[in-house]
Parts: sequence; structure tokens; C-alpha cells
Amino acid sequence: MSESIIQNMPKKTILNIGFDDTDSPKGMCTTFLAYKVVDLLKKQKTEFLDFPRLIRFNPNIPWKTRGNGAVSIKIQTSNPTKIKNQIKNLVSKYSDTKNGANPGLVFYENNSIPSQFEKFSNLALWQLINRDSAKKFAKKNNLEYFYKGNGQGLVGAIGAIGYDFHDYTLELLSYRKQQKFGKERKISINSVKEMQEKTFPDTFNSFDTKKGRVLITPHGPDPVFFGVRGENVDSLISASKILKSDEKLDGYMIFKSNQGTGDHLKNELTLETMRPYASGKLTGIVSNSPKITKGGHVFFKILSDNNEFWCAVYKPTGMSVIASKLVKGDKILVGGGVRKASKNFPRIINLEFIDIISLEKAIKISNPLCKKCNKKMKSKGKGQGFQCVRCGKKSSRKINEAIPRNLQEKLYLPKISAHRHLTRPQQRQNILNNSSNFKNSLPWFCVYEN
Repeated sequence: MSESIIQNMPKKTILNIGFDDTDSPKGMCTTFLAYKVVDLLKKQKTEFLDFPRLIRFNPNIPWKTRGNGAVSIKIQTSNPTKIKNQIKNLVSKYSDTKNGANPGLVFYENNSIPSQFEKFSNLALWQLINRDSAKKFAKKNNLEYFYKGNGQGLVGAIGAIGYDFHDYTLELLSYRKQQKFGKERKISINSVKEMQEKTFPDTFNSFDTKKGRVLITPHGPDPVFFGVRGENVDSLISASKILKSDEKLDGYMIFKSNQGTGDHLKNELTLETMRPYASGKLTGIVSNSPKITKGGHVFFKILSDNNEFWCAVYKPTGMSVIASKLVKGDKILVGGGVRKASKNFPRIINLEFIDIISLEKAIKISNPLCKKCNKKMKSKGKGQGFQCVRCGKKSSRKINEAIPRNLQEKLYLPKISAHRHLTRPQQRQNILNNSSNFKNSLPWFCVYEN
């Protein structure tokens, strides 16, 4: 190829696209917008450099919709201006602004992402970041950005571009045809059960065997029909082929995600960072006897760095029985989200896991045991000692008796139906996916033929 032809060839640009908050409780979905964006770019023969990225941020943000997920897409293109305009139009078209969506869209042209993006993203994982901070960040870093409403979506849009994977999972999201939006989802329960049995442990959190409950179908009016989470593309494709439904679907897309990584609980909670809605973890000593409320919820305090923090374990998590068995002196690591102070309680950590590091010996004072008869002696009266009613053997004092704890020094998680998107399930405790395995030839995107 001659030098003049090479010089006249259009220069290719690496473009990072981030967007968030396009949905509302009444409809639409940020991942569905991503599906439409990818469909458009695929038709234009755009080169994708990675899976679309679905990043779940702090799940304790009070105004989030569903899983607090934002999306970013990384492509290479010779016409970035055209693509930016097309995506702006799609964001306007597929955002439920009339019902409260506040979409944000960010473009960043570069292959490498500066460290300040990653810092911003890390903060969004476990703290509350307001939209003004996102707007200031965008201006300071000369980002091209676009938003509607109050611009809250800019937080997730910047964070999704800046997120750096140290572990990841994949999710195959299957989408409905528009005429089915908002209608009841009907899927074969037996097929979901079979799918989990055949694809475990390469897929996770698909079916709650104890409750007989399907966990892959959402319940709202959004366009998602089901979402299967797992470790690799082959397992997700195999899983989707086992599932059975009479509904004709529009297509699917596989996202790279931080779901199932426990990412939001990796930061330490301290007196300074224990702000309302923050997420994190804390190591300390149980400092009081757990209190069990009428509804079966359990509250206790933990002492860490000379500060006491209240912890709450709610009955639906399935961990309340574990929490009720804790005693003063137990050393534990806990993780969860900070609930703001109320009339009855100061700030409190709603627990998402309990990891018992060491158990205090629990003892009770009891009457002595007759070694010959293996029976407890009876008191002869105040100050008169004890005597075995069977053989007459005597003893002068009570004894300390160990109480079985019925707890183990291990990690306790909520029941599977109480897992959040980011909860690291038991089967992933020792798994880290950190190698990039993206190839455009993989079947990561499909629009079904009519």
C-alpha cells in the first residue's frame, strides 16, 4: 500500500462510552439501551474492544432503581462524531424521563483510562456521590457529556468508564419484544432448575432450591426477560438453551460485570467513613448480648478501634439465627450498608455477611456432676453443699460448665434469595477472573430473526 493511501486513510479513535439512569421503576432499562446501542454499532461494522461492561455501584443508594447498574462500551471507530450523535439520540429515545429517569452520557477518547477515573469509580462503589461532584469531574477532565433531568446518571456514566476489573463475572441478558413489555413473564420452573443443575458451578444464583423460586427473571415492567450469571460465555450460552418459554424473545447480550464479586464491601468502615448509605466491612469484638426483636430481627454492637457500632441482621436474610447465637467477646468480620440514624437507633450497619474469626468460650455455673452416676447433684440448702440423690456422694461447690456454641469459625452468607447483585456467593469465594478473554468472534450478542 502506498504511503499516500495510508496517509489518506481515516484515523481510528478508541472511544469509551458510559451511560446510566435511563430507567425508572415504571419502565426501560440501562442494559436495554446498551443492547440497542450495540445493535446499531454492529450494523455499522464497528470494532468492539471488550464486552459491554455492566457495573453495579453502591446498592444502598436510596434513589437507585433496581440494581444500581451503569454501562460502558469500548470501541474503535474512524467516525467518533457520528457515533456520539447516534448514541445521544438513542439515550433520548430509550430513557424513561417522563417517569423520573435522569440519564447521563459521557464520552472519553483514549485507550488508557487516567487514575482519577478509577478513584471516582471506587468511591461510587461504596459511598454516596452527588451529581454536582460528577458534573465538576466532567468539566475538570474536559469530558464530553450530555444529560437530561438533574444529571444524576453522570455519576454512574463516569464510574462505568473508570471501573478497573480485579475480578469479573459475565451475565447473559435476554430481552423481550416491545409488545411484551410490562406483561407477566412465563418461564418453565423445571427448565430453570435443570439449567442450574447442569451448569453449576459455572453459573450462579439462578434457582433457590429451598424455596423453589426462580431467581433469573425480574418482576418489573423492564424489557429484560431473564438474566443468567456465570463465569464464561460457553456456560451462559448452554444455560440459555436449556431454558424454556413460549414467549418469542428479541435477542440477548452478554455483559462483563462486577456482580458476584462482593466489590462494594472491600473498603473498611471507620468512625469517619460510617456515613449514611456507605457500604463496607468492619472487624471487631461483639460487645453486648444480641437483642432479638418481635419480628425476629437481631441487633448487637461490635467494638472496633475503641468505637462501638450497632449491627442489624434481618430475618429474611436467614442469618438472624446465627447472629442471635453470638456472645460478648466473639471476634467477627462483618460487611454491609450503613442505615442513617433513626429515633430509636444511631447509625447502624445492615449486615450482608458475618465471618466468625474466633469464638469466645461460653460457660454457665451449674450444680456439680456425680461422676459415678453421671447425674447432676441436688442442693441440700443454702451453704450446705450438694448431694447425689442416687448414691449419696457429696460436693461442696458449683462448677463452670461449657455451653455448646453451635457456631463455627467460618463465613456465613444470606440465603440465596436474599443475595444482592454484588454478593459474592459461596461457590465464588476462592475464584478470581482477571484475564481478558474477549474475542469479537464469540457469540456475545444476538438479535433473533423474526
